[in-house]
Amino acid sequence: MNLEIKVPTVGESITEVTIAEWTKKEGDYVEMDEVIAELESDKATFELNAEQAGILHIKTEAGETVEIGTVICEIDTSASSNGQEADKEKNASSEDTQKEEQVPEKTASGDDAQEGGKAIEMKIPTVGESITEVTISEWLKNDGDQVEMDEVIAEIESDKATFELTAEAAGILRIKAEAGETLEIGTLACVIETNGQGGASPSKDQDSGKEKTPASKSGTDKAGKDNGRETYATGHASPAAAKILAEKGIEAKQVKGTGVDGRITKEDAEKAEKSAPADRQKAETKPSEAKEKTASKATGDGDRQQHREKMTSLRKTISRRLVAAKNETAMLTTFNEVDMKPVMDLRKKYKDAFKEKYEVNLGFMSFFTKAACMALKEWPAVNAFIDGEELVFNDFCDVSIAVSSPKGLVVPVIRNAESMSFDQVEKEVVRLAIKAREGKLSIDEMTGGTFTITNGGIFGSMLSTPIINQPQSAILGMHNIVERPVAINGQVEIRPIMYVALSYDHRVIDGRESVSFLYRIKELIEDPSRLLLGI
Repeated sequence: MNLEIKVPTVGESITEVTIAEWTKKEGDYVEMDEVIAELESDKATFELNAEQAGILHIKTEAGETVEIGTVICEIDTSASSNGQEADKEKNASSEDTQKEEQVPEKTASGDDAQEGGKAIEMKIPTVGESITEVTISEWLKNDGDQVEMDEVIAEIESDKATFELTAEAAGILRIKAEAGETLEIGTLACVIETNGQGGASPSKDQDSGKEKTPASKSGTDKAGKDNGRETYATGHASPAAAKILAEKGIEAKQVKGTGVDGRITKEDAEKAEKSAPADRQKAETKPSEAKEKTASKATGDGDRQQHREKMTSLRKTISRRLVAAKNETAMLTTFNEVDMKPVMDLRKKYKDAFKEKYEVNLGFMSFFTKAACMALKEWPAVNAFIDGEELVFNDFCDVSIAVSSPKGLVVPVIRNAESMSFDQVEKEVVRLAIKAREGKLSIDEMTGGTFTITNGGIFGSMLSTPIINQPQSAILGMHNIVERPVAINGQVEIRPIMYVALSYDHRVIDGRESVSFLYRIKELIEDPSRLLLGI
């Protein structure tokens, strides 16, 4: 019996996807739930799993763009794994023949020459129908390193998502494009030299007993080799370390990791921050920059150096979306202030018991999320959006939370927040924030929000006018808490005050609704017992 596998629904606004890669081959035996392919939309990459065990029969080639619901493969569930070895040998033989016909042998000249070997050219793959170029964010292996087939050798970033480049054969890696370069789809990224038998062939430097290390790579790229092996963790920063490095503008490749297999730990990042690499900066100063610096000092104007960094694809997309939100909505912002003392007193009283019972901290986000859900039920226009000539009102609250990740701003979604308890909200916030900083959010976790909350207060913001996250119609901005003198029952008291802002689309939400919504938030936060009683 042949089971048809169709392209699943991956998002409410996504109608087609591209088959980025088949992780299993035609005729392979696959187990139930095993990953058989990677699919890409214009927003993210996700996996396709086998619905049953059996023999895989591929109907659509890698790189093709197909509509949602299209049959892309079949699984022969009546077949067993007994005959798969013969099929694999047949497929492998066919593929070897094709590669011999398609890939020319290396000539005897040049450093890349291989006696009796083959050179497998690896080009930038198609990652989405609207994507024409990508940026090589990082090489995970060095030039001249031995790589295994299907081993991850680089991370590539488009304007929608980050994905991995895996080796198409085992052999010696020859990098043709440096990290940070932006390449068009189909451009040669690297070459893998094999010995003609699928294994690695030694380079000339290795033949002479020397280890070939590219001058452009620092010693930190070898992190993990001290432990006798190099893995995917080598040279990679932990979430906490990545955040510290991003804030200080330090690249991970400039830091030597002391963690397991060379992983960069939080302590490594903090040390890198404290130790100013003056000698390295001096050594890496370009001749042109040195001349400019000398000329500047000669004129007595001080140090006037500049440096330029190319915008990442993700940063370009964020810029485009923010400008579109400003241009396509009638955006206004209303403000209010909230006395945070009742909530702070409540947290102080129960935070230890809360953490002991639920194993998560009691933060402000759960209070504001629950307050927003109650206010959205009372003012449904704030939870609506425009679809053509219609207004769509949501009867549920999918709250997006703005998270600053090392690669840019992302807004994962807390589904059905109105039905969650305080501990459930806090756990979901922590889970999504960690995945965002590690770059592991799925397309489903980033789409479909109905209302957004952003907390600029964690960075010290006193007041701001947050930009609407389209197609939503409103966004709530939280800010830092500052002690200010306020009048309480005719007496001046010092209270912890937070300014809150609501940016909204005036096409959907009127002034009365926006002001009333924000005042309702203030009312619920200043008297948190209302959240429990629903009044």
